[in-house]
Amino acid sequence: MGIRTGQQYLDKLNSMNPHVLIDGEMVTEKIADHPSFKNVARSYAQLFDMQHDPKYADALTYESPTTGDRVSASFLVPRTKEDLEHRHAAIRTWAEYSNGFLGRTGDYMNGALTALAAAEKWFAQADPMFGENIRRYYEHCRENDLLATHTLIPPQANRSVSGSEQLGGQLSARVVEEREDGIVIQGARMLATIAPIADELLVFPSTLLRATPEDAPYSYAFALPNDAPGMRYLCRTSLYNGGSTHDEPLAGRYEEMDAVVVFDHVFVPNERIFMLGHPELCNAFYSETGAGALMTHQVVTRTIAKSEFFLGLASEIAASIGIDGFQHIQEDLAELIETVEIGKALIVAAEAQAAPSPDGVLLPHWPTLNAARNWYPKVAQRFPAIIRKFSASGLMALPGEADVASEALPDIEMYLQAKTLTGPERVRLFKLAFDASISSFAGRQSLYEYFFFGDPVRMAGALVNSYDREPARARVREFLERKD
Repeated sequence: MGIRTGQQYLDKLNSMNPHVLIDGEMVTEKIADHPSFKNVARSYAQLFDMQHDPKYADALTYESPTTGDRVSASFLVPRTKEDLEHRHAAIRTWAEYSNGFLGRTGDYMNGALTALAAAEKWFAQADPMFGENIRRYYEHCRENDLLATHTLIPPQANRSVSGSEQLGGQLSARVVEEREDGIVIQGARMLATIAPIADELLVFPSTLLRATPEDAPYSYAFALPNDAPGMRYLCRTSLYNGGSTHDEPLAGRYEEMDAVVVFDHVFVPNERIFMLGHPELCNAFYSETGAGALMTHQVVTRTIAKSEFFLGLASEIAASIGIDGFQHIQEDLAELIETVEIGKALIVAAEAQAAPSPDGVLLPHWPTLNAARNWYPKVAQRFPAIIRKFSASGLMALPGEADVASEALPDIEMYLQAKTLTGPERVRLFKLAFDASISSFAGRQSLYEYFFFGDPVRMAGALVNSYDREPARARVREFLERKD
């Protein structure tokens, strides 16, 4: 089949029967037409359509090694520098189209599947079946252009104990039965972003497991269609309020739903199991397969596009109301420029130092990517603060699109004009600033980026413990021993 169109993606969604609870309503059909999911589903459909557009097709696709059909370049196994550049071009194309606000585009989990499939031998340590399963599943997703998301961590009940100990072990999703034809899962996982509009849910290891028998039921990796029997999604309230893209320019396009996944005796057939038991292997799931590197390569590329967007937005606001000559404004603009350029430098450095894995996959330099993923969540918190500072009370003096089209138009033209914009143009720009800085959508974006890879404090500890600091320490010792 190869690459799908946006309409094929939407039709597939509407043919499925997930169990999605949102605002007291259980949605089990035509999910792509539900008001809480319709707009973002169509934003994702646009990404699928871009693969067929001659303007983007070369960057976004490549020829399947098994069928010859055009498939998504996010499934390309990078063996050469050119392959890695092709993957980067594909990621950048989608990221720039959404300005980095879509955090779960297909290329994110496709990167993980690509690395995992290439690491087939690693999975075979546990069972040769697992290696075959992950390769076949990757090929299935590649040839059918499926959109996958994932769920990683146990519900937030009592973080003072491990996931296997919360509520006596009854809270977190776990294996409660092993059968000849598969396993049965009971419990819950979070946080499944875009799960209601995805084709597939990947349930992969996340929080560090102890290598004890008690952790074995929580040690697994498997995949399910998003309407698997017994699986339910508990969604938060939508952050899109039903307005037009004039009044909600970001939320009206990019409001990605987050959900808790409840597994009520869900059966997982053998062919969809990639790891079972082996806590020690689950703990190395991302690092030893290269999945973490390809996933982070996608994230860093996406966040560069987002940084560029905020630089552009801040610059537009500053110019429109004539504050771009003030030094304190230029200081903040310089900060945004620095963020953009540091992000670009990190991705270039990671690709320039790429090295082949034991499986022959050319992986971007992990220490550089690891530094980038520790750095960005903190600097990104400044973006909405800068927009609020530049916009000030202008964010609170915003009539809506209906007002612009009403008898209030003369007042809007007279009293809401800017140095370089008409009143209606200024309203439109500041509606975007509002949605990027103080709306509920903006608040969720800040939280999402800050905790994207987990608790920043734990991430910092992992960075310190994994980074080879001995060469730097040796230079200090050598300097102290100099006699001249």
